[in-house]
Amino acid sequence: MGNVLMYCTAVCPYCVRAEQLLKRKGVQQIEKIRVDLQPELRVAMMEKTGRRTVPQIYIGGVHVGGFDELSALEHAGELDQLLAA
Repeated sequence: MGNVLMYCTAVCPYCVRAEQLLKRKGVQQIEKIRVDLQPELRVAMMEKTGRRTVPQIYIGGVHVGGFDELSALEHAGELDQLLAA
C-alpha cells in the first residue's frame, strides 16, 4: 500500500472525512502534518501544492489534492489502484 501523507488541522471536518475514507480503504498509517500547530508548515504546504486549504493528500508521493479529489477518485474506482501502487 502506498505511503499516505496528509497536511491537516485538528478541527477540519474534511480532514476527518479524508482519514475515515482512507481507513475504510485499508490504510493503516497516515503521516499527518499539522499545519495548525506549526504555521511555517502551512507555508511549505502552499509552496509545494499551490493550495491554501487542508487537507492536502499525497499517496505514494502523488499529490491527490483535498477531500473532494480523494472522494472523486473513490467514486471513479481509481483510489484502490493508487493505494496499491
